[in-house]
Amino acid sequence: MSPSSTAVRRTVEAYLGRHPGERDALAGLLATLDRPVDTTLRTALPGHITCSAVVIDRQGRVLHIRHRASGLVLTPGGHVDGGDDTLLSAVLREVREETGIPASCLVLTPEFGRAPINIGVHAIEARPSKGEPAHQHFDFQFVFLLTPDAPELALQDEEVAGAVWLAQDEVRSPALRAKLRDVDLVGTITPVNASAVIHDGQGRYLLHLRDANKPGIWAPGCWDLLGGGCEPHDATLLDTVTRELREEAGLVLADLRPYRVDSVIGTDGTCVPVELFTGVWRGDPSELTLTEGVMLFWFRPEQMPYLTMRSSTRTLLETHAAEHPAPAAGRPANTATAEVGPPGTELHIVGVHLYLERDGTVLLGLRHPDSAYAGDTWHVLAGHCEYEAATACLVREAREEAGLVLDPADLELVHTVHMIDKPGDRPRIGLFLRARYWEGTPEVREPDKCVAWEWFGVRDLPERVVPYTRAAIEGIQAGRTSTELGWPR
Repeated sequence: MSPSSTAVRRTVEAYLGRHPGERDALAGLLATLDRPVDTTLRTALPGHITCSAVVIDRQGRVLHIRHRASGLVLTPGGHVDGGDDTLLSAVLREVREETGIPASCLVLTPEFGRAPINIGVHAIEARPSKGEPAHQHFDFQFVFLLTPDAPELALQDEEVAGAVWLAQDEVRSPALRAKLRDVDLVGTITPVNASAVIHDGQGRYLLHLRDANKPGIWAPGCWDLLGGGCEPHDATLLDTVTRELREEAGLVLADLRPYRVDSVIGTDGTCVPVELFTGVWRGDPSELTLTEGVMLFWFRPEQMPYLTMRSSTRTLLETHAAEHPAPAAGRPANTATAEVGPPGTELHIVGVHLYLERDGTVLLGLRHPDSAYAGDTWHVLAGHCEYEAATACLVREAREEAGLVLDPADLELVHTVHMIDKPGDRPRIGLFLRARYWEGTPEVREPDKCVAWEWFGVRDLPERVVPYTRAAIEGIQAGRTSTELGWPR
């Protein structure tokens, strides 16, 4: 089924929203869309739609081919066929047919996505031998980046006489050349999607069963990771995955960490790079508020071959499990709600905090306004313990967050906070360790988490300080070794 005139008009109007000065140039296209004809058919006159691809390699060059019929050197493309349900599917088919490049080796750009970079109007001479009068082509040009593993070109011999990669300032179309110059596409592939590998530290992985029958859904009916695409208000992909976890499942993880960049095949067949984050959670999935998909459940890698899931997801999780083997002792029963720990105990989240004092001042960092926890609030340098000693964790966090070098031997425990944020939440233990010596000057190393480091007088703290941090600093100054917060009295 060909793309509908309504869908094409939406694409054109969105394009004109970005380029309002081109409305007069596209008046013929708009007039054609007003007529009760299929504007994608090559029989539509006085003009019809064609599609072409701006394929950019890692050197930033643009692929051009020489058409045998016209002798012109142009970007790959052609007419829409009856089996093309979208303009994007039409151009992907043309690229594959003319150059041998499959859709799986093409990546949509963050700048344009599925929108055209340019809509050109070309006058086509009459071809009496084919019964075609003079007419116009309204050419929708879409941008793709070429993946590093793309095959060598396999040109369609009957239509294509050769191929050449041209620098962007040598692109034959002046309008396309100008638009490429405006956006400075260099061929670097940048993820615009993010997903989370969530595990419990004991060998189980949280998977999401996706809807099976919704139109256009990716990986329908499969067990997969939580995550999604970047939205305009997301400053970073960490913001994206944090938002997606909250929106899809009501899940908030305070310590998601970058893991790797992977790629999947999208619903249109193109390659979609995904930045993966990893985090530890040990809750009951049935208690989460699921707004998308069917359900959430814990699984071990040995169960995954029996699940309906993409092979790339299974391989990814098997790799992560091999890199992060579960502790041999204390392994829980293989159930979805098994707690990690002896019966009757309540697992606690352990966080380490750096108490750095200098001449009566203490170091605090201003958390990013969009942080999942304590946005736009001052806090000491801190992090959650993974499978590591508390001092080792703090040494790592200090280096990653502020560029400070600590020696575990110079750290001493000066205060402990035992708290719950609200009834029903998992309890937390905050260890505040003082560094007697350190190297380096605090600098912002993770701007998506912390936007500034400043020294404040221990008795003149800013108004917006994380409450338990304020309590700990006041306790240290008073000589107390512990504080309890949030517990019923």
